[in-house]
Amino acid sequence: MQSCRLFYSDDPVKIVRARGQYLYDENDKRYLDCISNVHHVGHCHPSVTKAAAEQMDLLNTNTRFLHDNIVLYADRLAATLPERLSVFYFVNSGSEANDLALRLAHQYTQHEDVIVLNHAYHGHLVSLIDISPYKFRKLTGQKEWVHVAPLPDTYRGKYKEDVLNAGQLYADTVKDLIEEVHNKGRKISAFFAESMPSVGGQIILPPGYSAKVAEYVHSAGGVFVADEVQTGFGRVGSHYWAFQLQADFCPDIVTMGKPMGNGHPIACVATTSEIARAFTDNGVEYFNTFGGNPVSCAIGLAVLDVIEKEDLRGNAERVGAHLKDLFTKLQSRHKIIGDVRGAGLFVGVELVEDRERRTPATTAAAQVVKRLKVEDRICVSTDGPWESVLKFKPPMCFNMEDAELVVRCIDRILTDMEANAKLGKEDI
Repeated sequence: MQSCRLFYSDDPVKIVRARGQYLYDENDKRYLDCISNVHHVGHCHPSVTKAAAEQMDLLNTNTRFLHDNIVLYADRLAATLPERLSVFYFVNSGSEANDLALRLAHQYTQHEDVIVLNHAYHGHLVSLIDISPYKFRKLTGQKEWVHVAPLPDTYRGKYKEDVLNAGQLYADTVKDLIEEVHNKGRKISAFFAESMPSVGGQIILPPGYSAKVAEYVHSAGGVFVADEVQTGFGRVGSHYWAFQLQADFCPDIVTMGKPMGNGHPIACVATTSEIARAFTDNGVEYFNTFGGNPVSCAIGLAVLDVIEKEDLRGNAERVGAHLKDLFTKLQSRHKIIGDVRGAGLFVGVELVEDRERRTPATTAAAQVVKRLKVEDRICVSTDGPWESVLKFKPPMCFNMEDAELVVRCIDRILTDMEANAKLGKEDI
């Protein structure tokens, strides 16, 4: 029984080296990488690898010893966040970060119950599978202390893009859920959500949603946890963190992971001094042997330097806007493109069999991904509840020419698929 599913499992690719936004196989064929958001500033960035090698050669030890790197790194991260998020816990993965966020919320509120969004995924630990509908519906089932709120999807959800106050209306579904929880004699510990749901289909939250949800959650005695594991560190372009796209809103806890080490295992939880104090006062210290070690923090500092020196936030904003514009123009020529959405270099293209009914075009999406790989050596994948959304989360060095190449190739493939469908050879 296969325990690990590969990309392109019917014809897997063996990658032996990488640089920037490009991957190279054992035959030295180059692939354009549109999906490796983990390698945030580009595969094998020389500044990052140099910082890692130099610090590894000098010292890498247990975090119970004093070392400047962890303090310097915490200061740099603090400068990108709202002032109230002033305490940092360093860990090794996004899953560890989200697990710790749950512990912080439980200890601070002295409540257990958690509200999550439908189709959410927050990590592979047992505690996180329990709050990930994407996983628990296939495995353990829903625990009584976990409550699932509707995904605020203005394309497929109850309140569509033509509803002006969709953010308020979706937030009210959380308010109603809180009332249901209270009627059962239970109390809310946390509302847990990705700042831009990824597995749910590259969703952009409607304006006003997070601030209103936070208001309801705080009134119930809970805290708001923003999962930035996939979306942080400038991916949205206009802001450093995706939660900042929501006006007048600051979460109580922020988790971060994948991008911060550019592939090296480092992650973090940022929270308020009040929440941290409640956690400390429980008499059980938090300790992580490798979290915040000198090498990890040196790599983290190097990643921040590259983001600033190479203006990768600006690049994400410019290239992402161009990519969305190109796809929007493509939408006018291909009826299969039902929706184009995104922020910065976080873009989703939803394929549908019928625009009016918005029927997911799952098979067609898989065909596009396969043909991009085989014919153009472009790596793209799908997401969403029906795997009908082409997702784009490339390294942040992804450029204008890359964007134009991807759209040009998809245009050709869709045109060909439409022609074949007319001849009865291919579904679309």
